[in-house]
Amino acid sequence: MSAMWWGVLGTSTAAFAFKYIGHSVPNHMMEHPKVLRVNVLIPIALLTALVAVQTFTDKTKLTFDHRVLGVSVALVALLLKAPFPVVVLSAAISSAVLYRFG
Repeated sequence: MSAMWWGVLGTSTAAFAFKYIGHSVPNHMMEHPKVLRVNVLIPIALLTALVAVQTFTDKTKLTFDHRVLGVSVALVALLLKAPFPVVVLSAAISSAVLYRFG
């Protein structure tokens, strides 16, 4: 068996173990206020990291291109409390214009 298959089996086993351990945690531990506060913030942190990686990298290089403008425009629109469709459309249009003419 190749090293790749050992890696696949190892990560699959680890993923199953983590999921099993997560389901085995008693409810009273998961309902602790500190745990609830952290659990609320985890998806936000993961989404922020995903947006940052997708915006500022191109394969293995750090880049500043039209995507940075789109995210910046979206951030400004969010700070101005614009409705969500306006945020998305303004970011998409500004990014597309810079991509096309920049």
